[in-house]
Amino acid sequence: MTGRAFALGAACACALAIAACNKSSTSGTVSAPSTTRTTDTFSGTVAVGGAVFHSFPVTQTGATDVTLTVANPNVVLGVAIGTPGDAGCTPLAGASSNVVAGSTPQLTGLTTSGTLCVQIRDVGQAPGPVSYTVTVTHP
Repeated sequence: MTGRAFALGAACACALAIAACNKSSTSGTVSAPSTTRTTDTFSGTVAVGGAVFHSFPVTQTGATDVTLTVANPNVVLGVAIGTPGDAGCTPLAGASSNVVAGSTPQLTGLTTSGTLCVQIRDVGQAPGPVSYTVTVTHP
């Protein structure tokens, strides 16, 4: 096959492929795969000026919600999602907030698979040790 014939054949094949791509189809439906979510509940005590964390596994990319459900006494605490390491739980960029205990998620974000952690910390309002319960719902 000559170079000119090859080039012409390749050009025709590309034109047919492009024409086929421009055809739209209205049949069929596309649905996102279902994601099973797990809720982990952690409890403990944060010392004045301190921070604690709990690790949890994320099996696939999806939404992760953190809810500080109990703080006793009820003071503002910091919560964060991060990565565990030798130095504790390093918060992910934009994944921390100062919150009061409640029943709805105070921190929500998209996470990828791996081992993550939730950090609970005193932000300077604790008059003494603070007992807490936090839930993490994740894929």
